[in-house]
Amino acid sequence: MIGPVKIRNRIIKTANGTSYMDKETQTCGDRMVAFYERMAKGGVGLLVVESCGVEYPLGIQHVHYYEDGSYKGVQLHLDDDRFIPGFKRLTEACHKHGAAVSIQFQHAGPWNPTGLLPRDMNVRDIACASAMTEEELPGPDFLPCRALTKDEIEQQIDHWASAAERAFKAGFDACEINHATCHQGNTFLSRIWNKRSDEYGPQSYENRTRFLRRCVEEAKKRTGPNFAVHVLMNAAEYNNPKATTLEEGAEMAKLVAEVADGINVRGERYGHRGGLLQPDRILYPEPPVDLPEDYDWSRAGKGGSVPLVEAIKAKGVKIPVWTACRLDPDLGEEYLQKGSLDFIGMTRRLLADPNLPNKVREGRLQDIRWCHGCLHCFDMRNRNKKLECRINATLGRELEPEFQLTPAALKKKVLVVGGGPAGMEAAHAAAKRGHDVVLYEKGSYLGGLLPVAAIVKDLETDDFAKFVDYQVAQLKIYNVTVHLGKEVTPKVVKTENPDAMIIAAGAAHATIDLTGIQDRKVIKTDKLHGMLKFFLKFFSSAQLEKLSKVWMPVGKSVVVMGGTLHGCELAEYLTKRKRKVVMVHDGPAEELGEGMTVDDMDNLWPWLKQNNVSIWSGVKYDRVTQDGLEVAIQDRRKYVMKGKNLITTQDWQANSAQVEQLKGLVSEIHVIGSCKSPGLIVDAIREGAVIGRKV
Repeated sequence: MIGPVKIRNRIIKTANGTSYMDKETQTCGDRMVAFYERMAKGGVGLLVVESCGVEYPLGIQHVHYYEDGSYKGVQLHLDDDRFIPGFKRLTEACHKHGAAVSIQFQHAGPWNPTGLLPRDMNVRDIACASAMTEEELPGPDFLPCRALTKDEIEQQIDHWASAAERAFKAGFDACEINHATCHQGNTFLSRIWNKRSDEYGPQSYENRTRFLRRCVEEAKKRTGPNFAVHVLMNAAEYNNPKATTLEEGAEMAKLVAEVADGINVRGERYGHRGGLLQPDRILYPEPPVDLPEDYDWSRAGKGGSVPLVEAIKAKGVKIPVWTACRLDPDLGEEYLQKGSLDFIGMTRRLLADPNLPNKVREGRLQDIRWCHGCLHCFDMRNRNKKLECRINATLGRELEPEFQLTPAALKKKVLVVGGGPAGMEAAHAAAKRGHDVVLYEKGSYLGGLLPVAAIVKDLETDDFAKFVDYQVAQLKIYNVTVHLGKEVTPKVVKTENPDAMIIAAGAAHATIDLTGIQDRKVIKTDKLHGMLKFFLKFFSSAQLEKLSKVWMPVGKSVVVMGGTLHGCELAEYLTKRKRKVVMVHDGPAEELGEGMTVDDMDNLWPWLKQNNVSIWSGVKYDRVTQDGLEVAIQDRRKYVMKGKNLITTQDWQANSAQVEQLKGLVSEIHVIGSCKSPGLIVDAIREGAVIGRKV
């Protein structure tokens, strides 16, 4: 139970932005309803709908302002009765599947993570606990603001309570009052912001929590005894001398618990885009020297925020308390049994597999598509794009015809060439439709380059392996016949005699037209992959990742050719193994890090510079010399990038030779993934999902 609301299990789908809002009606349309209905159908106990503003436009963080002074919001808000019918459609759709439904309310206040809002206070009149000048702001993602008056505080309380009342009328079972991050509500809780001298000032815990408690109390008055009001708040902050300590956070949570029905807690990383302290990504590329001591770092950040909950419960708080921090079912169950948590908060786990709760209940753990912590979903929001998952191509596309999986009208024999992520995705999707599917992989294992990529991923190693295990399990579950160590030739195609063929053989290695490129010191991509694949016959990716810290067949100085995702990850990997690295890119500086998430780039870039990695962009590769790589700069001067080895990361091309060899042998042929055009795993899986449903 959370207050008066019965929850069918201990899993809470915590709020996350989707950008699925219908922009014309400014409310939830068909796509958003379908997304949340899918989550409810998957078996989650409580589903918390994404952040919804209580005041428009000042209260929402995703606002486009135009030069003529006009603006357009691209975030949900429930500040008017006309939005109730749209939300009622959502709650009715979710209730059909037995899930309780809550909605998170927020007021952005001074937070401007998208950079879309003008800093001119004459244009955007932002008010929060206290006035903050440009110079006083904790970071670039914040906007100058003025102090709320007493009358305006009363108006704000009315905004929150009115939104809760509309949520009740729309059929929601609960609402979550978000006074976390650095939103308006938290400016009262945090001493970083709160400089008031009245009863809402920082002089006592009672004062600091007064605004939040009054919002909760008024919301409960207007919604009645059958509606739950729970709270999201920072249990601790760091990266600022005035940040809320865990002791302070626990004492304030104790006071909030006197009026609220539940508390969702998190940590705050001030001055950082997004604010949320994500224990798994703060460790990238290496743990910082100022790791907060209040967190659990023993599992590379998994379950890291649980000590925050434990500290609150230690104060005698009796209402349910939970958090979200990469909790898988096993780890979540461990914490539930210990009494550390009352519920398990999940977001990314459920984006990767919305059916996770049902699969856990049914004991189908091998059938779970495990999130591997890439933060692609989070990155989409950072880039103001619609939410998507790197490994779940169907997420948010529930209504798109090409992503529907329907029984095949005519059973076919389907031959899949290649056992990488694209090929496996296509194979099990086609098999699910009822086709007879056979998959050939010329290598000795499935997964394509994922086991190789896992070697350089460090903290993500185990999770990459889990995703490969999931795809392999799908092939077994749906009776896909797999042949390893066998290359597909015209003879094989003739023997199999398929009705359709999907070619997902991966990219080919291009020949770089460069003097000296054949020198032994040059390690081209095919050679690098060949070496790693050889060792993978004897060791796992995780074992190789550890062994490479002791020995690698690479000199002490390395020039990395290519500065996009692969080049950056390789530079990081080599630097950690005590190599002196120079990274050169033959494109503009804007391309550096292309393919990486915004957060990863923000962490990696200063780290590379701190570790003396020399980074050059806008160069023209001239020739390989005895000393290294000679390049020409835009000023036409030439420089030699010295290195015992040169490693290329840009020698990829479409596998046209493979396609040409098999062309015309089958009436229906589909070419997908890097075989068609070298790309990223998200592209490969999406194409595999579409073709597997189409064939």
